Amino acid sequence: MKAIVKQSDKKGLWLTEVNTPLVGHNDVLIKIKKTAICGTDVHIYRWDKWAQNTIKTPMIIGHEYVGTVADFGMEVTGFKLGDRVTGEGHIACGQCRNCRRGRNHLCEKTVGIGVNRDGAFAEYISVPAANVLKINASIPDEIVSIMDPLGNATHTTLSYPIIGEDVLVTGAGLIGSLCIAIARFAGARYVIATETNEFRRQLAQNFGANKVINPRIESLDSVLAEYKMHGFDIGLECSGSNLALNDMVSHMYNSGKISILGIPPSETAIDWHHVIFKGLTLKGIYGREMFETWYQMEQMLMSGLDISPIITHRFHYTDFEKAFEIMNEGNCGKIILNWE
Repeated sequence: MKAIVKQSDKKGLWLTEVNTPLVGHNDVLIKIKKTAICGTDVHIYRWDKWAQNTIKTPMIIGHEYVGTVADFGMEVTGFKLGDRVTGEGHIACGQCRNCRRGRNHLCEKTVGIGVNRDGAFAEYISVPAANVLKINASIPDEIVSIMDPLGNATHTTLSYPIIGEDVLVTGAGLIGSLCIAIARFAGARYVIATETNEFRRQLAQNFGANKVINPRIESLDSVLAEYKMHGFDIGLECSGSNLALNDMVSHMYNSGKISILGIPPSETAIDWHHVIFKGLTLKGIYGREMFETWYQMEQMLMSGLDISPIITHRFHYTDFEKAFEIMNEGNCGKIILNWE
């Protein structure tokens, strides 16, 4: 079968012929219809320090996908050939303390599809049946293919009650824009966003942000004054910037709550005076809650949440190089690769 592979320890990806994956007793073989490019895939393409320390080559990359059931192991139940499916990208061990108490998303032995084992940028992928999900037929294939990142945004945004709250999103890129859409859908009063990239500022505006500022030239102080707020109730940090994180902390209202999805530099320092004396709550976000987040986002999509504007480009998988060039430039939303 054809697959997009991190073949060598250097920048780039390679389209090559590989063996169709084996199907274990508890596995489902999925014929891929569409995949989406994630920021993680871009890190692997660039071969940055994180990728060098994480990826073992050769590796089929990719973990955002939709496809149909092509085969399954003898122990698998609940699926039939042709079922349209997607999959949770984190494989939990099922045996550690967190798994046994229902916190699979915090499994201490998590294996990432397309990161620690072969991924979905291929004609077929084999996935443990426990990770495979059938999604309501009313949700289009392209949207199903990006439910993995939508899950990150859902977990980030709905970690705290949000109805009537004032929300700050720092880093209104792809996940940040989805956070804006969810916050508006869930009943936030005001949603303010910060983003340095002009294209993505417009994307965030299209998803319903009340105001999107460039933090390099505008201040959150003026936003608070304009909207007559004393501070933000909920903070959704998606940028991975230490400056953005501290800007958020300093502009939170007393007892405010922050979800941190972006990964700041390891040397990042936080003004703990604000955290302690404002009584702030900080929560690190990793992936999706399995499988409550999947239920939440499926129901939101079926109830009118429209995230289709996040998809800005579509390519056949053989044109993946063009797709990654656009992703590297940053002037895009999600990019779909078609495998049909």
